[in-house]
Amino acid sequence: MKSIGIVVLAAGKGTRLKISTPKPLLKCLGKSLINYVLDEAQLFYEMQKLEPKISIITGHEKELVTEHLKKNYSLLEYLWQKEQRGTGDALKTYIEETSHQCEFTFIVCADTPLITHEIYERIYQHLKMNPDLDGIAVTFDLKDPTGYGRIIHNENGFIIKEEKDASTLEKKIIEVNAGFYLVRNSYLMNQVPKLNTLNNSKEFYLTDIFKDNKKITAMKFEDSQTFLGINSLDQLADASHLLKIKKNTQLMKSGVTLLDSHSTYVDWDVVVDPGTTLFPYTTILGKTHIHQNVLIESGVFIKDSEIFSEAQILASSHLEGAMVRTGAHIGPFARLRPLSDIGAKSKIGNFVEIKKSTLSSGVKISHLSYVGDATIGEETNIGCGFITCNYDGMKKHQTQIGKKTFIGSDCHVIAPISIGDESFVAAGSTITKDVPNGAFAIARIPQTNKENFAVKFLPKKTT
Repeated sequence: MKSIGIVVLAAGKGTRLKISTPKPLLKCLGKSLINYVLDEAQLFYEMQKLEPKISIITGHEKELVTEHLKKNYSLLEYLWQKEQRGTGDALKTYIEETSHQCEFTFIVCADTPLITHEIYERIYQHLKMNPDLDGIAVTFDLKDPTGYGRIIHNENGFIIKEEKDASTLEKKIIEVNAGFYLVRNSYLMNQVPKLNTLNNSKEFYLTDIFKDNKKITAMKFEDSQTFLGINSLDQLADASHLLKIKKNTQLMKSGVTLLDSHSTYVDWDVVVDPGTTLFPYTTILGKTHIHQNVLIESGVFIKDSEIFSEAQILASSHLEGAMVRTGAHIGPFARLRPLSDIGAKSKIGNFVEIKKSTLSSGVKISHLSYVGDATIGEETNIGCGFITCNYDGMKKHQTQIGKKTFIGSDCHVIAPISIGDESFVAAGSTITKDVPNGAFAIARIPQTNKENFAVKFLPKKTT
């Protein structure tokens, strides 16, 4: 079995994108472009039972790219293209500095998120059936080939002519270069030193190694979308759309009901288990896991959260960094901020905001309330208009509320404070002292009625 390396070209500036983020780190359906490339490359190695040998050519903003990759991957080799003088120069860095001893190398760009491990496998199988080949260049036909290098076949094989160097007649050719290659390393080491900058871009072209060699073949693929590279924000949008369709299709095949897949947005790495139903116009992002038989209604936004089985997230609710336990009901119009942990069969109703709080099972906070930095015991019921006054202008303070406690409407608790188990707080109270277990607490200013005094405050009628 041949030893195979993969070199990922991730040094470019992405000038045409006109944004500051390094192109390999651009997000597409919530995942960085280079992560798509590396995940599929690693899956190819796993499927073929080969030892992974992956090199990353960095350049522009190399520290940011390297830092990102080291958080997510191990065993990558990092090489630095000190000057961005073209793809050929990047390959020079690879052959001079790589520690990987391979017979062949896949050459892939960091901005091609749609290439799958199946593509690697097809090309690898073609090589195994044609062991004398020095290399394979992937091509496809494109009705509008603008911006792509053209494949020009001749009796000695073919050449790749970059658009800036192509003649008017050559620009009419619709077979184009995909920028994805498998090349014998000995051939690379022989050809790369011969590259020059005698072209309109004044760069070293990787494509020049394919000139007039019958041992290099052009392997044409039918699906041009697979090899879409990201050189503009509209191409990024195109790739996101294609990945969105793919992701939603995978979800539906796995048993997730999407009532309108066209309006449902789910990031690539989000996990949704079978039996869950997603209504139209839901947005689910980041490291979110939605378990079985969850109902998520329209207009819901969820990010970096975990929703357990049988829970319901009702319309127009916003969740970020939250945990919703089995059978809990959230919303409509509820907001769960980071570190909110909602217990099983609890109910968070309309216009309720929870922040950095843990609610045990069966807690009910049904209307117009704010709970921050709090712990609430099981089966406690909190009325409308409740506020934990957790911030004193300098520090955040904790509120502790026990189990099976009832707190009436329009109550405020001034943290730090503790309210015991099976206690009762009367409506309209502002609680400033701890409430023991089983106690009844009431804190209201005595009501005063002044007869015939309202006229001083009512507006005078005009005729």
